[in-house]
Amino acid sequence: MSDFEKSYEENLTMVNRKLRIGESFDILVKRIRSGGKRVTFYCIDGFVKDEMFEKMLEYLSKLTEKEMKECPDAESFLDSHITYVESSVEKSLETFSTFILSGAIGMIVEGYTEAIVIDARTYPARGVQEPESDKVLRGSHEGFVETIIFNTALIRRKIRNPKLTIKAFQIGSESKTDVAVCFLEDTVNKKQLRSVIKKLQSVEVSSLTMSQESLRECLVPSQPWNPFPKVRYTERPDAAAACIYDGNVVVLADGSPSAMILPTGIFDFIQDINDYYFPPMIGTFLRYVRAAVFALSLLLVPAWYLVTLYGDRIPEWMKFLLVKEPNSVPLIVQLLVIEFVVDTLRLASLNTPSALSNSFSVVGALVLGEFAVSTGWFVSEVVLFMAFAAISNFTQPSYELGYAIKISRTLLLILTAIFKLWGFVAGLAIIIAVICLTKTVSGYTYLYPIVPFDKEALHGLLVRRTIRSREKAVRKNAVSMKKN
Repeated sequence: MSDFEKSYEENLTMVNRKLRIGESFDILVKRIRSGGKRVTFYCIDGFVKDEMFEKMLEYLSKLTEKEMKECPDAESFLDSHITYVESSVEKSLETFSTFILSGAIGMIVEGYTEAIVIDARTYPARGVQEPESDKVLRGSHEGFVETIIFNTALIRRKIRNPKLTIKAFQIGSESKTDVAVCFLEDTVNKKQLRSVIKKLQSVEVSSLTMSQESLRECLVPSQPWNPFPKVRYTERPDAAAACIYDGNVVVLADGSPSAMILPTGIFDFIQDINDYYFPPMIGTFLRYVRAAVFALSLLLVPAWYLVTLYGDRIPEWMKFLLVKEPNSVPLIVQLLVIEFVVDTLRLASLNTPSALSNSFSVVGALVLGEFAVSTGWFVSEVVLFMAFAAISNFTQPSYELGYAIKISRTLLLILTAIFKLWGFVAGLAIIIAVICLTKTVSGYTYLYPIVPFDKEALHGLLVRRTIRSREKAVRKNAVSMKKN
């Protein structure tokens, strides 16, 4: 059943009312006569390719009445006279309006009970330069942009396989944000894929105001007390393509230069794209370094503070860990203040012009380092350990995981200060419990592949495989999924 009528004037009235023509200057209306019939075009200024539109208007205005009579409906008119590749006939007024507001050209022809959509839009976009937060020493230097169709094209360029499937959704009753789900048909876990698609279809929000972050909040089970990230992000097409080959699901949202990688567990964060641009042995070594730094950034500062609390009980060979020149400010206060100051500097750096960023870094280092110690605010040991904790956050690209570690470390410090050894043990127990109770988008546990235990997947995380062994593991996984 079509929403459009036989009457040309009634169709224009419906569309004009729906689009609120006259209220916004950038919604353009162009009327011509083609083959003795009236034709009206709707488009958004800035989204239309001007040269193509002008040529189409010139061609349609030269059609004769005989040629127009040979097209009794919109479908035949589309087949005969609209040569643009991406074009369709629409019967729904809502869908027609959404296409126009998304940048396509809408067309109403006198005598037709359907509308025509010509997807000739072009979006303002920056270049696909390498993302600042996801760099590699070797390999591709391309990065995703804010336009979803460009991002899907970058993935297609990496995976020239007909089994690569990209499903499109529109999320938000008001914003109607384009969302794409990318996966490889023969390697993806069908159960996880169905879970992701079901959640996307059930999202009920008016708009994705913050694009991908808003989408994540809709997909991930609500756990406001849990700081650990439930998804991974990448701004690199090669990393997204590699994850798709491995059987993961990649979700893209229009307006965001990041791809969401699902499913995600805590052990997935020890991987990085740089591992695959080095030989397997070096890539494996980098993973172990990353895992070690992950543990040290969480435990080193609280463990050192615990040692200082029991300074009279530790053996002689550990005495070097004690504070040599203590001051009147308690160590726990110094540690918490530096945690706060480091975050303050990080937030300030986001608003610092790039031309001043180097100067800002020097000033910040001086204030936190030499000046802070020389004035007696902090002891040098505190500055040393907190500097290591701050730098260690940059060994992996996930900001969310960095802040999760920071919050966990602060909790450990406070509990250790209050209850000493038992507080340290209780803090570790709380952190482990939170990780175990973390819910993921796909339904897998956050501790996979340890819980449930998957020997093959665990080996792939701990050892950077060669390309042949990696492909063999992917094929083996695909065969096992078909059997199940």
